[in-house]
This record gives sequence, structure tokens and C-alpha cells, in this order.
Amino acid sequence: MKRPPLRRLVSLATLAVLGLATAGTTAACGDDSEAGTSGPVTLRLGYFPNITHAPAVVGVEKGIFAEKLGSGVRLETKTFNAGPAAVEAIFSGALDATYIGPNPTVNAFSKSRGEAVRVVSGAASGGVALVVKPEITSVEQLRGKKIATPQLGNTQDVALRYWLKEKGLRTTKEGGGDVTIVPQENAQTVETFGSGAIDGAWVPEPFVSRLVNAGGRALVDERDLWPDRKFVITNLIVSTRFLKAHPDVVQKLVEGQVAANEYVNTRPDESQQAISTHIGRITGKPLDLKLIKQAWPTLEFTNDPIASSLKTGLEHAVAVGLTQPVSLDGLYDLRYLNEVLAAQGKTTVVQP
Repeated sequence: MKRPPLRRLVSLATLAVLGLATAGTTAACGDDSEAGTSGPVTLRLGYFPNITHAPAVVGVEKGIFAEKLGSGVRLETKTFNAGPAAVEAIFSGALDATYIGPNPTVNAFSKSRGEAVRVVSGAASGGVALVVKPEITSVEQLRGKKIATPQLGNTQDVALRYWLKEKGLRTTKEGGGDVTIVPQENAQTVETFGSGAIDGAWVPEPFVSRLVNAGGRALVDERDLWPDRKFVITNLIVSTRFLKAHPDVVQKLVEGQVAANEYVNTRPDESQQAISTHIGRITGKPLDLKLIKQAWPTLEFTNDPIASSLKTGLEHAVAVGLTQPVSLDGLYDLRYLNEVLAAQGKTTVVQP
């Protein structure tokens, strides 16, 4: 397919706004992102203040995205706790692109009948575990226990429910069944685990390490459940409407993603410091560097979205009753990523 010509962009400002996006009911993209308008183009980019979103965190903190987007694009950033909230922001028009996990990606694609979003790059694999009280040493001991996940229907929530189902333990969306699943924010999970209100949690880093350091033990490393220990934990999606209106901006965003991953992989010490600083800027308290270093080996930062694992994740979500079967045809648009990779002499990714 031949790409549209690049649009000339005229803004000279770059704005970074950190905050929590809220859901709404307006159109899928803001007025200043419409094709045919004059003036600055605003790109509203979402991500989570987690180590699993390291390329996004480092890309924002080190100015990598701002540099690649150039002076003609105004960058606004918004942070989220879990994927479903980010999807609602896409639908409401509060967001144009976001780093997000696989199951909310599928839900966004499914709910919009394949119209709302496209995956344009991968970002990270791994970095997830089930951490439980030290006296719990087997899956059968989870019967009657309370286990937290970041949000109902998010990637970790689906992973936990499917794993329990495979082990013969039943769960319900309402919190019933053999194991009670308690959706709650990750920061709250650290507190409830410490107080004994929950018995464990299936969470991403850095919360895996925080729970382990609080006396928990990792009962399941999710990498062990996947072929070659690889599964997508974070990819980059864009609003289809924004993509059609501003393909040149999306190309630059993908350039920023590739550059951010290059930085993260080649300068780990500086990246870890950037993550600590940036999370401190958001939460008011820098994340302990020792914690980041502890979590780092569990993650692989890759531009490959590992599409096969997303498809499997969809099958898992269907199996636990959190979504309906849906065709994923059209979900991936990796032409921008492959152009960037090819221009740098790097291995391209097969279009699913």
C-alpha cells in the first residue's frame, strides 16, 4: 500500500503533561487531530509508570519522543494504572496512542469491530509473576484465597484466571469461585499484601519485586508458561483515526519507540536512573534503583510485538469468559516499524 505524503507541520512547541486520563463519551480523536485542519498537531500518548513500560518512560523522560516528533508536534502524555482505562481514553477521545498490554488491545479492537486501533510496534516481553505468601507453595493451596490483579480484564487478570482454570480452580468476574480475584491498583496491592488483606497478586514489575521484598515468594514466573519464555507484555497502539489523519506523525512516534528501545538496551544504568526519576516525578517518590535493577533481568525490550502470544492471550480471555472470539485480521500495521528498522539495517518484523 502506498503511504500518503508527509504533512507539513507548523507548531514550534512541545508540551508534556503528566496526569491520569479519565473515560468519556466523545468522539475517538480530538479536534486538533483531524485531517484537514491547520495549526499544530497534538499527539496524546499514554503509558504506565511501570518497568514493563520502560521504553515509554525513558522515551518521555530523556526527550527521545520529543526529539523524533520534532517541533511541529505538541506531545501530551498521560499515565494509567491498567489497560482498560487506557482503552476508554482512546474511545473517549482523550488519547491518540498508548503503550498497553495485549488483552486490552484485543478488547479495543473487538469492541470497535476492528475499527478503533492498530498495533504499530512491540515494546517489551516478560516481567510478570504471581507472588504469594511464603507459606503457599502449591496451586492447590490457593483455594479459598484472595489474589489481586491490576484491573478486571487486564492482561494479568486474564493470565491469572486462565492459569487457575488450567489447574482446575474456578473464578468469576464478581469475585466468587474457588479463588477470589480482587482487582485493585498496583500500589494498593503492596499495602493490602503487607496487611494480610490479600494472599498474593499476579502483577507486573516493579510490583513483583516489591511484593517479594515485602516477604512474598514468586509462585509463578509467567515467562515459564510461554514458548521460548517470550510473550508480549507491552505494545504500542494508535487510534486508527489518528493514524489515517497523521501517518507522518505515527512514523515519527515509531521512530521514537525504536530509539527508546535502543537506549534502554544499550544504556541500562542510565535508563534505570531515568525510570526512577520519572516515576518519582509522577508519584512524588523516586522508585528505588535497587528495585529496578532487581526487576530488570526478567524483561526483554523488543520492537517485535510477538503477535502469536497476543493471539494466544485472546484464546485465554475467551476461555475464561472475559471476551468473545474475534478475528484479529487488520489489527497490526507494522509498515512504519519495518521502514524504520530497514533504514537502520535492523531485522524487520513479519506482518501477522
